[in-house]
Amino acid sequence: MEAGSLWHCFDAWLFWLSAACCHPLAVFFQIQGCLIYLTLAAGWAYASITRSREICKIHEGEKRGNSLAFLYPNVKDLDHSAQKNLPRVAIVMPLKGVGDHNLGNWRSQVISLYGGHVEFIFVVESTNDPAYEAIHQILRELEGQVEAKVLVAGLSTTCSQKIHNQLAGVEAMHKECKYVLFLDDDIQLHPGSIGALVSEMEENPKIFVLTGYPFDIPSGTLGSYCIYEYHMPCSIGFATGGRTFFLWGGCMMMHAQDFWTDRYGMVTGLRNGGYSDDMTLAAVAGANGRMISSPGMAVFIHPLGKNLTFSKYWNYLRKQTFVLESYNTNVNWMMNRALFFSHCWLSWSFVLPILMTLVHLTAALRSILCCSGDNYVLYSCG
Repeated sequence: MEAGSLWHCFDAWLFWLSAACCHPLAVFFQIQGCLIYLTLAAGWAYASITRSREICKIHEGEKRGNSLAFLYPNVKDLDHSAQKNLPRVAIVMPLKGVGDHNLGNWRSQVISLYGGHVEFIFVVESTNDPAYEAIHQILRELEGQVEAKVLVAGLSTTCSQKIHNQLAGVEAMHKECKYVLFLDDDIQLHPGSIGALVSEMEENPKIFVLTGYPFDIPSGTLGSYCIYEYHMPCSIGFATGGRTFFLWGGCMMMHAQDFWTDRYGMVTGLRNGGYSDDMTLAAVAGANGRMISSPGMAVFIHPLGKNLTFSKYWNYLRKQTFVLESYNTNVNWMMNRALFFSHCWLSWSFVLPILMTLVHLTAALRSILCCSGDNYVLYSCG
């Protein structure tokens, strides 16, 4: 077949597809896509306002002479009398492997300016995990400066390895701890993060879980940008500056007593078949009318690895989808199924208008190049 005939067949197919994209159903999807884009834009604008309030608090504190306003907006909180009464906190971090930025992240997590007593508990599955020797090296460098220990939790048989490691850390923490903070090993902490989170918990004892959200720093690979794009819409739900319905497992501060007493049966639910820590605890909070809060300052730098390929992003997306297949109650199952179908619908509603627009633009370009006015009617109303 000649090249001219191939182009003619392609143009015929292209203009037919452009005309199909002008069907009322296709126009409906395009309008729906515009509404989704506008909603996302409004959400990101709202998130920006929330974060700006936190920056204004810091600047106002600096104007009043508080040079450490980035740690404590109220200078009186730096008094020795206030610092010595701060509650004891345990930081539990399940580790697995050593990534591009893990060593720097772990150092940022143990070097804290929190004035109260704090203990760091790193938990690995076995001594064969590369993270075991890596974290020991960091702790040897900081010997005498921080209270930290490394636990070997062993292989999990009834829940995900992460949850197994977290529960092992809870069992090992000091009985005088008032709060426990669960952190992922791939985020960076600000020196004042722990103090700011504790302050929120002290101000509002009704909080069941205090959470935050990562701010991804793409490494330049396609996979890293895909993960960044995936997280950006989700970040809107965490930019409330207070109560929210969402929970991120990378940062969760809770009352230690809730774990010791197995409140609401949450420890039992996590240990016996738990797969996702944040989804399980969010379900517990929702079922019992408890508060999840995401303060405006709880944003954590999350540098993405340079080895993040598209296949690794796809694997990550599959795991995120599989989370929605897990549940611990019938109500939780229905919520997760609704979230799954909503996720699919909104994702395709986001992509389809872009594909339709590309079809119209390509048809217009081909018509101009071919100087064919006969085909103009087919795409002009797109």
